[in-house]
Amino acid sequence: MATAATATAPASASTSGRGSPAASSSSSAAVCLVPFRWWAMVREEAAEGGVRYAATAAASPPYYGLRLLHSLLHPDLVLRLERGECRGGAECGAGRRSYALVPADELSRVLARQNSSLALHNKHSFAGDSAGAYPLVFRISVRETSILTVKISKKDNPVDNYKRANKIFSTDSQPVHVWDFSGQTNLILMNEWNRSHHDCCHSEQENLLEVQVYAMSDSLTSKIGGTNKEYAEQSSGNVHDMNADLSYGSFGRSYTTGLIGLENLGNTCFMNSSIQCLAHTSKLVDYFLGDYDKDINRTNPLGLNGELALAFGELLRKLWNTEKKPVSPHHFKAKIACFAPQFSGFNQHDSQELLAFLLDGLHEDLNQVKCKPYEEAKDASGRPDKEVADEYWSNHLARNDSVIVDICHGQYKSTLTCPTCSKTSVTFDPFMYLSLPVPSMAKRAMTVTVFSTDGSLEPASYDVSVPQFGSLNDLIQAVSSACSLGDDEILLITEVYNNCIIRYLEEPSDSVSLLRDGDKLAAYRLPKKYEKSPLVVFTHQHFDGHSSVDNITPQMKEFEAPLLAALPEKVNGLTLKSMYLKLLNPFRFSKGASSLNDSGRRDSNCAVNLMNATPDSDGKFQSAPLEDASESSHCDINECQGTEGPSKSYTGGTADSDWEANMEQFEFYLTNGRGCVQQMRVETNELDLFETAPNRLYINVHWQQNALRQYGTSMLISLPEIHKLELISKGTEDSVALHGCLEAFLKEEPLGPEDMWYCPCCKKHQQAMKKLDLWRLPEVLVIHLKRFSYTQFIRNKLETFVDFPICDLDLSSYVTDKSELSSCHYRLYAISNHYGNMGGGHYTASIYHEDSKGWYKFDDECVTPITEDSTKTPAAYVLFYRRE
Repeated sequence: MATAATATAPASASTSGRGSPAASSSSSAAVCLVPFRWWAMVREEAAEGGVRYAATAAASPPYYGLRLLHSLLHPDLVLRLERGECRGGAECGAGRRSYALVPADELSRVLARQNSSLALHNKHSFAGDSAGAYPLVFRISVRETSILTVKISKKDNPVDNYKRANKIFSTDSQPVHVWDFSGQTNLILMNEWNRSHHDCCHSEQENLLEVQVYAMSDSLTSKIGGTNKEYAEQSSGNVHDMNADLSYGSFGRSYTTGLIGLENLGNTCFMNSSIQCLAHTSKLVDYFLGDYDKDINRTNPLGLNGELALAFGELLRKLWNTEKKPVSPHHFKAKIACFAPQFSGFNQHDSQELLAFLLDGLHEDLNQVKCKPYEEAKDASGRPDKEVADEYWSNHLARNDSVIVDICHGQYKSTLTCPTCSKTSVTFDPFMYLSLPVPSMAKRAMTVTVFSTDGSLEPASYDVSVPQFGSLNDLIQAVSSACSLGDDEILLITEVYNNCIIRYLEEPSDSVSLLRDGDKLAAYRLPKKYEKSPLVVFTHQHFDGHSSVDNITPQMKEFEAPLLAALPEKVNGLTLKSMYLKLLNPFRFSKGASSLNDSGRRDSNCAVNLMNATPDSDGKFQSAPLEDASESSHCDINECQGTEGPSKSYTGGTADSDWEANMEQFEFYLTNGRGCVQQMRVETNELDLFETAPNRLYINVHWQQNALRQYGTSMLISLPEIHKLELISKGTEDSVALHGCLEAFLKEEPLGPEDMWYCPCCKKHQQAMKKLDLWRLPEVLVIHLKRFSYTQFIRNKLETFVDFPICDLDLSSYVTDKSELSSCHYRLYAISNHYGNMGGGHYTASIYHEDSKGWYKFDDECVTPITEDSTKTPAAYVLFYRRE
């Protein structure tokens, strides 16, 4: 930043000191304060004739406590300027805080020569340009022949200007030197010497000097012409010395600036990463190195009283000065914590969440609209998209006008279509960044055991592959295909734990990430006609002599897999027991696998027919023949032989006695859904258990010891666990192009159940289809890759490698407004990276430095050069593109 000074004697200036202030005798002359190094390189003649002064703070108490008390009692900034021996040569300007007082007319000639086209055609005058200028009033007095005292008082200057002066002329960190090429200090000294000879009883006289200070950013430097890099080529001096004003930015940017790290205050790498990306957005840098104070809106109820913008501007200027040591963002973090308590403390946070808050907060702090008009959103109603989009954009700009809007705001088209009446609603909404889903090719192998609900099929376990972070609908489709589910069937998937169904997985949109590797799943094939019917859930227990402590008294042990069937309208004890025996059909031992009769063989088909027997109105049982069985497999139920015990068999018994013998091996009890046995046994002769069948009826069945000899229980005793994640190499299968993420973001999809749209035609909320299209692209496009997913139970991170272009991101095929196609090409300049997992990750930034023409890695305090190819990693989280 450069400063300009004009010697005047304002009548409104207040008086102080022992004498009345006197106007400088050269009040009509105008002088400017500029960086000495810059002036030495651009002036017409050699930098000779200047008088050097060393600025030091006036005497103050040596101890901190006394200095603090002194600053409260004497708040003025007082400098002691002592004349030195060096007289103006370029070798005297080695200090980086070196200024030169020069005549304004001579400076104007230099600027005109540097950029004559601007000076002649645009008539730009640096000395007369009031944009970004602020006044400072100096009170100068003579202490000795070669010593001047300069006082900058709060009474003479606005508070903000006084604070700026303290930063510019602070001598705490390093000395300040001033060279006078204008002759103003010599004139003040001569006047004081003449007056002292005529008035022997004179009091100390103060001379007022009004200084107009200009904040010079890159934009103003370009108007003047040239950059510090160009000046460096013309001078043998160190390029670091050309940047004056250390705390308030430089007189233009040097190619060595902007490569300063940020200290980690304790898990603040997420903040450092976002700040560095914004601090290297060139248009933001130009803006905050300029005089942005005039744009601060302190009355905006949605803003932060301008404090966030001031804190960010101060931090950005520190990052763009010529100091090489890392900057501590203590003050900036404190300001953020004041307005966003979620970022207080020292926990790790999401860099994109901080970025969103920061961009929104800066916009509101700098919003030039003091009174926002209300504009009701209108539907398209058949009008051309261009007309509707321009109307929405105009309404948006009427309420929002800031540098953030100019740089980062774009517009997309949102189309909602009612699935019932096909009513279409079109709106055009602004966006500050794009949050793109990351389609993952990683698969998860899962094992599900499928049971029938009518006893027609044996249970079977299926290994299926679903997307690693897919939905339950993906799992249902995979299992349905594996088990050849019929068109007239549905699949009910449940989670089983400790002999009970603890959860029915009935919401297709739920993520499979909710299911842990050790969970066990059971699926049930249910006819579609019973989709809304009440269900009965059978859990089972059996006596296990090996589980008892004394190996004498048998203990009850639970089967793990429940069985499930649809309930009829009327429920009685006989019906429940018949349904259970039918569900056990697939588990009954096959031919030759159970207790043998006298000939050592048992007809398995007879056993199946016995289980298919159903009671008639008289309580007699008739066989229900199998549809697909051959004639040779049919037999009369009276011919079937059933085993009664370990060594006994039936010979010539009736169906009634066989059925009753089998039923005696099971006891039925009503339970609740948690498996707690209720002391209510279900008897066969109970006609009506319930007036109305419950939605879920839970029955616990106790197996007698001899029942285990007739059934194969391996599929009931234990269910397999869900398999663990498959490991897939990131460079091959688990990768996706950035265009694939864009297409996933823009594809048509139904709204979620919690985001139902009210259809004006149907007069009710509908789960409409939503389609997004890009309409208007911003100058700086921020792309957030949605790697993190959060649920009530689990948090995940996608490590998918996203292949993004660096040099030419062409979005023309995604922009609906064809008039915008010429501005659809972008170049990458910054990346916010996240390494690690959700529990212990680390953020860095990869940034392209324009002046150095290379990429750098910003890892908190460390800044190191990297290759362009190394910027593409699976850690890329937020991408920053600027329009080419």
